[in-house]
Amino acid sequence: MKFDIFFSICQTDVDGIIPSERVMWENFFSQALLADSLGFGTAWIAETHLSCQIQKQNPGAVIPHFQGEIGLNTDVLQVAHLLFSQTKRLNIGSAIRNIQCNGGPIAHAEAIRTFLSLHALRKDEKRLLDIGFASGRFPFSNTPYGIFPRNAVEKAAWPVVKTKIFQEATEIFLRFLRGDIFSSKEVRPKILRAKDFRSASDWEKVLTAYGSTQEEILLAPVWTFDKVGVIPFEAPMELLRLTIGCHDLETQIFANSFLPCGVFNLSITPAPQIENTHQAMSKNFNPAGGPWTRSHMPRTVLVFIDEDSRKAQAAGKKALENYWKAIEGTLDPEKVKNAVDNALIGNPEEIVEQMKIRFNPSDRLMLWFDFNNHDNNSVCSSMKLFMDKVARDFI
Repeated sequence: MKFDIFFSICQTDVDGIIPSERVMWENFFSQALLADSLGFGTAWIAETHLSCQIQKQNPGAVIPHFQGEIGLNTDVLQVAHLLFSQTKRLNIGSAIRNIQCNGGPIAHAEAIRTFLSLHALRKDEKRLLDIGFASGRFPFSNTPYGIFPRNAVEKAAWPVVKTKIFQEATEIFLRFLRGDIFSSKEVRPKILRAKDFRSASDWEKVLTAYGSTQEEILLAPVWTFDKVGVIPFEAPMELLRLTIGCHDLETQIFANSFLPCGVFNLSITPAPQIENTHQAMSKNFNPAGGPWTRSHMPRTVLVFIDEDSRKAQAAGKKALENYWKAIEGTLDPEKVKNAVDNALIGNPEEIVEQMKIRFNPSDRLMLWFDFNNHDNNSVCSSMKLFMDKVARDFI
């Protein structure tokens, strides 16, 4: 079993305290350096764009009851340079990089190739840049960059159009990463068809917006460009590992038609869906990445660990209740129960037993210790306790 770690750098209210940005960053680097010494594989860092607090001033606030910022990191590449200079073994990853905002997929491909070129200047460098990429968690992060319904048809079909825009971004991003030279005319067109929609009535709404009955509706590209070559051309791609953050199987398979891409899942992903993804990707993983393994799908897991099981249970329940209140404004006991069932909570011995029941010995876990916890000493103690008394049973 492989053990990674996830850092949210979430500047939210915990027991009436919202730490300063500087304290949040200091805590993060303290924990990341410890993760390196403890032997974690990849430090996955949450990436967020644009202020949640400011967005609440606009109509349609996505998390109106949330106090603070859902995350402070806006660019994993800058953070990675600092961390790589201070660590010895740790891979650095993004969970997850939005390739649609901040200039779009071309800009992200160019930035990553530049990073890899500089990263490889260190003699005998073998540590990986783990880029998890997706379309972004909140629409307001994409809207300033032109990702919104541009006409009546796109508005009527927006849930489907969003997926097709991400597929467009994915193709552009991955093709430029692997060094292709091409124009937007060579990118697969976005076409709406009846089969894309959950019901016939949904498709009829789109046709009504279009103004006539059609078998297919062609959408204009979001990114239009003449033939482009992304530099640096000699970037060392062997130091890059990719993971796509979406639950749409078609998009996962599409991404793998260009480059090997693992797949993220959340801590609340049902076990049958996880196993179905493993089966599908074993047939569709890009052969350049070798055979598909379970480690190609990092599994996000909340961890509340203490030598005193009662303290761990209380901490887990409190953190999850606070989180759902902040996100939705109300407490949903069923969601808290499901989250508790998916988390690892208890003393080391209890967590070992939970893991034996729930996980495959070949799984790769992305452990989340800083969830709703600004106490740096407490987070570090939990990390040590897990690696000292739990991980040893599975490595």
